[in-house]
Amino acid sequence: MFSLAFGIGTKNSKGEWLEVYYPQPLFKPDEALVSGISGVIIYSGGNTAIELDDKTIDQLIDAVNLDLLESLKESDRPVVVTLLESDSAPTSTPEAYLKLHLLSHRFVKPNEINLDDLFGLLPNVAWTEIGAIDLEELTGLQTEARKSGRVLEVASVDKFPKMTNYVVPSGVRIAHTARVRLGAYLGEGTTVMHEGFVNFNAGTIGPNMVEGRVSQGVTMESGTDLGGSASTAGTLSGGGNTVITIGKDCLISANAGTGIPLGDRCTIEAGLYITPGTVVQVLDEDKNFVKVVKARELAGQSDMLFIRNSQTGIVECRTNKKAIKLNETLHANN
Repeated sequence: MFSLAFGIGTKNSKGEWLEVYYPQPLFKPDEALVSGISGVIIYSGGNTAIELDDKTIDQLIDAVNLDLLESLKESDRPVVVTLLESDSAPTSTPEAYLKLHLLSHRFVKPNEINLDDLFGLLPNVAWTEIGAIDLEELTGLQTEARKSGRVLEVASVDKFPKMTNYVVPSGVRIAHTARVRLGAYLGEGTTVMHEGFVNFNAGTIGPNMVEGRVSQGVTMESGTDLGGSASTAGTLSGGGNTVITIGKDCLISANAGTGIPLGDRCTIEAGLYITPGTVVQVLDEDKNFVKVVKARELAGQSDMLFIRNSQTGIVECRTNKKAIKLNETLHANN
């Protein structure tokens, strides 16, 4: 069994799922537990989400030792158990939400699980102080609130909620919680400042400083600093199919960015965005000319300093010849 979780969710007036909160998702759960649950809910395999009533919850309490179940009884909102036998593409909203929880709970890292067709399974809803609301039902609830002298606060209209309403990982600081989506992976020791942003299926291994944008699919290794307004090209926003990883102890300075993967100990100077097609003049550690390449040919290398020559305007990469030669050898074997 890949994962299972019991959750409390929200449905619209048509009975369609809007969101699901899983307090304690289980990753690769004990087979004895799965067997006990399966006998009660008549589960025969596959990936599925099954709504539970109080009678079934009582039967589950008798069948398995799981403290969470007692807290789910007499819920005003629908209770669901979601079982993922395999890591195939999600096929329902509860399945999609479980996979996002697995990321934010640090059970899996970005790009390690199948999130195909995720967007189609996440309804676009209004996120308010009373939870998720179907957009077609929003006006009616706003009117009712006004009649009683209240304003129904709509924090956002989006497919993704903020992570901290579902998961608060240990050992992190998040200055503005609305800027971290459910499905983000924040490693121990990570700080996300007010203007920092971390998308779903993206994140930091920790410890890291995030003052810029960690786009979908991007992973930052430990010790790396993403400066103010700096950005990374995700697979949803210009990165194509290239997965951007940034190695350990890197600095992407303020207003800079990268569209290529970087190894360890790399620096990009403030205001410089490196795209795969950026023409780069490579210099060795003594600032001797080595060659001219497109930045994609330097992807994944360590110990690179990218700067723009203030006199010529040419983008330079300062590194050592040995690293360049080793990288060329590795690419030749592809």
